[in-house]
Amino acid sequence: MTKKLIDVDEDKLNEVRSLLGVATAKATVNGALDEVIALAARRRALLDYATVAGSADLADDEKRRAAWA
Repeated sequence: MTKKLIDVDEDKLNEVRSLLGVATAKATVNGALDEVIALAARRRALLDYATVAGSADLADDEKRRAAWA
């Protein structure tokens, strides 16, 4: 791990700190980075044709409609 000296918007930092339920700036930044990485993985999975095409739930019209209800 490396130390970085950066300017941070305190309002955004505090909002994210509250959303993540953490106490320190370090935990906030690391938690936010983890969330972005997880979001990217979810996006890749949703765009992966093999994963989506193989889902029985997505193939079922009724279940697909219910997901958006």
